[in-house]
Amino acid sequence: MDTDVLIVGAGPAGLALAVDLARRGTRALVVERSAALFPGSRGKGVQPRTLEVFDDLGVYGAIREAGGPYPVGMVWKDGERQGEHRMFDESEPAEGSPYEDPWMVPQWRTQEVLAARLAELGGGIAFGRELVGIAQDADGVTASFAAGGPLRARYAVAADGGRSTVRRALGITMSGESVDPDTVLVADVRLSGLDREHWHLFAPSEGEGFLSICPLAGTEDFQVAAQVPGGARADLSLDGVRTLIAARSHLAPEAVTEVRWASDFRPNAAMADRFREGRVFLAGDAAHVHSPAGGQGLNTSVQDAYNLGWKLAAVVAGAAPASLLDSYEEERLPVAADMLGLSTRVHRGETRRGAATRQLGLGYRGSSLAEETRTGLSQGALRAGDRAPDGVLDGVRLFDVFRGPHWTLVTVGAGAPEPGERFERSGVRTVRIPSYGVYGDGVFLVRPDGYVGWAGDSARGAERYAARVGVA
Repeated sequence: MDTDVLIVGAGPAGLALAVDLARRGTRALVVERSAALFPGSRGKGVQPRTLEVFDDLGVYGAIREAGGPYPVGMVWKDGERQGEHRMFDESEPAEGSPYEDPWMVPQWRTQEVLAARLAELGGGIAFGRELVGIAQDADGVTASFAAGGPLRARYAVAADGGRSTVRRALGITMSGESVDPDTVLVADVRLSGLDREHWHLFAPSEGEGFLSICPLAGTEDFQVAAQVPGGARADLSLDGVRTLIAARSHLAPEAVTEVRWASDFRPNAAMADRFREGRVFLAGDAAHVHSPAGGQGLNTSVQDAYNLGWKLAAVVAGAAPASLLDSYEEERLPVAADMLGLSTRVHRGETRRGAATRQLGLGYRGSSLAEETRTGLSQGALRAGDRAPDGVLDGVRLFDVFRGPHWTLVTVGAGAPEPGERFERSGVRTVRIPSYGVYGDGVFLVRPDGYVGWAGDSARGAERYAARVGVA
């Protein structure tokens, strides 16, 4: 084998997975057909749950430094300011959630941060490697490329975008719907005449589409998003972008001095019929394609990787049975379906960017990996399958304890262990805290990706669960 895990695509999903595997000591190789990382801003919203993931992966500080908060919207009509528009519902501070609001980071910056972290961990990206075929047998996967020899891996992950070559080679179909018949132009530009304190929204005249111009935090650029009615292709040239902006705003054409990157697309919501074929897994846009409204695509993609990374590492190391990998599709496919529906509703104006878009409430209660042994719980009680909340008790911050590639046994408000309740494994960190309202009292075995795997009134039964799922 050339590597244990071959990751096709150096986007957010592929890089997050590579970082997670690298910190676990699992051999992984990222191959990318382009000569460099993606250059545009496309997915610019990092949701609070993804900030928690980045905290665990060791890149939160760099992500924070690379971006900034979302600006308030400013509505314009006929060259006059009409007033402010709140783009997101305000969040309420929560004891178990340290990151309350989305953070704006252009996608190219997010990928640079992840790539730098991967290099720090000893990993890298093979650019200019265009995959043209993939085959698998009982022992592994063989990938062939347009240039250079084939590569052999135990497992492969398709993180190569919505037009995934791997997905098509596997014969996995993508089902979905058009969210909007009109084309959308998106471009990163340099311009003058607008402040950087607002996200500028221009009320369309009859027959025109929307235009928004958003300052990209951490850069000198603005992101332009504009609807092109009728589904026609957008003119991505400097003159084309200048003409469009001048027609729909009070800015003169020469206010746009540079187009640094531009693309167009038709908003769709589509999902692969399955996320796995043998030893090959789909993640990110290769598995699900969202409307950009609501900022769910990049975040769902990163969390695909976060769910899959610890499972692949455990199976490759021989610590867990291969059946553990079945839980990836079981857990992530329903989440992706829900997020597709949410993105579509936000796009169509049927719901606002509120608590659901922050993704803190997502979980896996119905998973085969969620084992809840307590009875008589209240409706709002923390249960197996839920995200394990943060908190600071007796000087101990739970996210500091969780951070890293290990499982964590959290004992909350319980007395000394009874005979037969000891739980000691080398791959498990233990912490005892006083009664804590978000958790209630109990014992919680927290997975490496920050979700409660097992919960009980005492540690009795945790050993059996650990043996079943391969906790080291």
